[in-house]
Amino acid sequence: MTAPASLPPEPLPRLREFGVYIGRFEPPHQAHLLVMQGALQSVQTLIVVIGSARAARNTKNPFTAQERQDVILAMLAEVGVEAGRLRFVQVRDFFYNESLWLSQVQGGVAAHTGGSRDVALVGHIKDESSYYLRSFPAWEFLPTHVVSPLSATDVRKAYFEDRLEDVRGMVPPAVHAFLDAFRQTPDYAELRAEYDYLREYRAAWQASPAPPVFVAADAVVTRSGHVLTVRRAARPGRGLLALPGDLLEFGETLLACAVRSVRQETGLPAEHDLTAALRAQTVFDYPDRSQRGRTVTQAFHFDLGLGALPGLHPAADAAEAFWLPFNEALGRPDLFFEDHHAIIEHFLMRG
Repeated sequence: MTAPASLPPEPLPRLREFGVYIGRFEPPHQAHLLVMQGALQSVQTLIVVIGSARAARNTKNPFTAQERQDVILAMLAEVGVEAGRLRFVQVRDFFYNESLWLSQVQGGVAAHTGGSRDVALVGHIKDESSYYLRSFPAWEFLPTHVVSPLSATDVRKAYFEDRLEDVRGMVPPAVHAFLDAFRQTPDYAELRAEYDYLREYRAAWQASPAPPVFVAADAVVTRSGHVLTVRRAARPGRGLLALPGDLLEFGETLLACAVRSVRQETGLPAEHDLTAALRAQTVFDYPDRSQRGRTVTQAFHFDLGLGALPGLHPAADAAEAFWLPFNEALGRPDLFFEDHHAIIEHFLMRG
């Protein structure tokens, strides 16, 4: 009697050379860990792209890119993943230039792949916030099977509201240890105070029949390779650098609002005619540009030409006002409030 022929073994799934996983990880949570573990079953090396790098700490982005990178390594080490299978790319936010963001991601990944085309993009298309997964057609799309309602927004909310047992159930042990240690720092104390301030600020508008849209004006004043900058004295963003600016008052134009803000916040001498120095203006309306609520600003660029830098006399709502050299203004996005660095960059990079 002839023995039955044995079935050939099923082929193992192909192991891609590189996988790319993009996120902000503010902070990493259990679903992030599951996605990375799943990806590492399909790729040899996982490149984790950490967004919102080089930004000032705030309640939406409370942790530095390096802190997030370190805690991702720690949480993966806990489940036996070797650090050698991971690579990292840290990418800035480019609110008003999607092409620059794409270029940063592509360049950062290329620095690790050495020209290999065997690259897969890991992700889950859940809503319009996942649009970026369609932005890299040269990479194979590798859908994750992890579907979870958990979000970093939920973690941050529980964290800043002292619901620590809820946090424990949302994040891996290494992340919980990091968050627990971070709670003892002055940075956490400032962020917690800002979280409470913003919650009260937004609550004041909850009775409005429709979500409010605030209109503001900001001023980019330049002279002799410097930009006029203030340091915020009040929340939100206390201690961060910002442009002179304010919410629009009834009865004034946006241009008048920008000029008023410069005079009030910096004490720029009146002999410098800002209206005559106007060179350009642009609307900045990224929907999430301000955590206070939907805020649209019209920014004006005033160029005072060459010459000595005028003396300044900041008002009470600015801790200080000073002339910041272009190289420092462009090179330190981590010092600036909200999207003010992007606004400065927009006008200065126009040439």
